[in-house]
Amino acid sequence: MNNKTVYLNGQYVPLDEAKVSVMDRGFLFGDGVYEVIPCYLGQLFHFQAHVDRLTASLAGIRMANPYSTEQWLDIFKPLMDVSENQYIYVQITRGVAPKRDHAFPEKTPPTIFAMCNNILPFAGLETGVKAITLDDSRWQFCNIKAIALLAHLLHRQDAVEKDCAEAILINRDGFVTEGAASNLFAVIDGVLLTPPKSNQILAGITRDVILELAAKNNIACREANISLAELKTASEIWVTSSTREIIPVVELDGVAVADGKVGAVWHAMNSIFQAYKQSLL
Repeated sequence: MNNKTVYLNGQYVPLDEAKVSVMDRGFLFGDGVYEVIPCYLGQLFHFQAHVDRLTASLAGIRMANPYSTEQWLDIFKPLMDVSENQYIYVQITRGVAPKRDHAFPEKTPPTIFAMCNNILPFAGLETGVKAITLDDSRWQFCNIKAIALLAHLLHRQDAVEKDCAEAILINRDGFVTEGAASNLFAVIDGVLLTPPKSNQILAGITRDVILELAAKNNIACREANISLAELKTASEIWVTSSTREIIPVVELDGVAVADGKVGAVWHAMNSIFQAYKQSLL
């Protein structure tokens, strides 16, 4: 049994007692969005940027953000442990409708769920991980952080079954989009590159912070389309996310990236990123 406290529709309840109707549109249709917010020793990382992205995701499925930034903070605080590194998971669906109907119901209160989990150390951080490339089979609105993640899960499972940590996705034009659960960076000809924001990627908060920190610390960087052929010439490849931060990829499709070791630019950026995190505490 798990008695961790979670938030559900205005109440704090033990996880084992948190229940959602089978008529909830999140359950029936995947009709909802989510957000993941790192929380280091009680400090929410770039909280406003995460709220802004949640608002944008909701707007993308024609829903309004039900709370202000201050109200969200009041909801999350009772879930947080100031002695741990954690992340908040918040999910909003279109709520419980009286019947199963593809059309949006009118005046249906949203279902709002939030919980907090510890961020566990990632084993591949210092040694690097293996990744594969796959054709991107996802839908056309990857910029919406939708809860309907089946295509992402299938891509990630393909990677897991090949003993890889991530699947790097390639669109129909032959350009890299992102990982199944991450953004992508590559060092090519001495420049740190990442695909530009579009409806084909979910622009991560960690991604944006890396670009800002690189610019401030004289690390050559820019947003640019990266072809699969260019990616295979990279001296370094990273995948980034809120909970895993910056993970170096040392093998791609069974071939070593450069010398197969974690690169110097990653070491520099990871040190900068960790120092930046500490400065916020």
